[in-house]
Amino acid sequence: MCIRDRYQRRVHGGIDIKVNQDQDMTKTLLILSAILYISLCKTKEEWKSRVIYQLLTDRFAKDTPTNEGCQDLRSYCGGTFQGIMKNLDYIQEMGFNAIWISPVVENVDDNYMGYHGYHAKNFYKINPKFGTEEDLKALVNLCHERDIWVMVDVVANHVGPMKQINYSQIFPFNKPEYYHDYCEIKYNDLFYNQKIVEDCWLLDLPDLNQSHPFVREQLNSWIRWLVDTFNFDGLRIDTIPYVPKDFWVEFVQSAGVFSLGENSNDIENYVYDYLDSMDLSLIHISEPTRQAEISYAVFCLKKKKT
Repeated sequence: MCIRDRYQRRVHGGIDIKVNQDQDMTKTLLILSAILYISLCKTKEEWKSRVIYQLLTDRFAKDTPTNEGCQDLRSYCGGTFQGIMKNLDYIQEMGFNAIWISPVVENVDDNYMGYHGYHAKNFYKINPKFGTEEDLKALVNLCHERDIWVMVDVVANHVGPMKQINYSQIFPFNKPEYYHDYCEIKYNDLFYNQKIVEDCWLLDLPDLNQSHPFVREQLNSWIRWLVDTFNFDGLRIDTIPYVPKDFWVEFVQSAGVFSLGENSNDIENYVYDYLDSMDLSLIHISEPTRQAEISYAVFCLKKKKT
């Protein structure tokens, strides 16, 4: 899937061919372009050989080392892309050869403290708290120079919370019709009512309606832009069960890179359905407990359900 999509995207959208250009040269460019994308595309099996270090950009490292602690853990603490770059030796010395970074898009700033990145405001703008677009590109490029692969966390289920709902501040989903009407997802719904899980809101997070043509097309276009612009090697996709499976099939194909999905339900057949219907070979389980949230990744073998 990854190789084919990359090749088609490059052929149809990435090369400007002049009408009078020599045909042999055109074929050569197309072949070289395809080879380049094939060599850059990391497969599932290759990802299985990688040791991934998860980091929360805001909490990992500042531009300049300091002993000063974070004054308010509910808010931003100063971590940046530059801070990550300056600590790649530390990561590699521990034996890691891939990093998984938290969401990078601009978050809402409505006293909801989106330091973690999961409260999207502008899908096409990099969170200025972490740095610039050029900083993010430099981080990925430096990682690749050191044979470190970069997986980025992405959210397509919801946008950031707002004390007073004002969708005009969300880009590109700036109209009420792009969202499901408010209804609450309760804990038991996660196991017994899939329709509520997909059509209602997780906590107070406005829930995008992926059945709306505009929302669907924009999310697929956005993930293509994100991967292509910053040259990410893989995705960790947030809140997989909260969105219909058929959307994720398109989303993963649009991304064109290895994708890992989060699932908060550890029932085997429930998890298997997502592996079977999507191009995912790995599910990231987030299991809430009384003390904390336990996160772990599970490789699942394809097998018949009983």
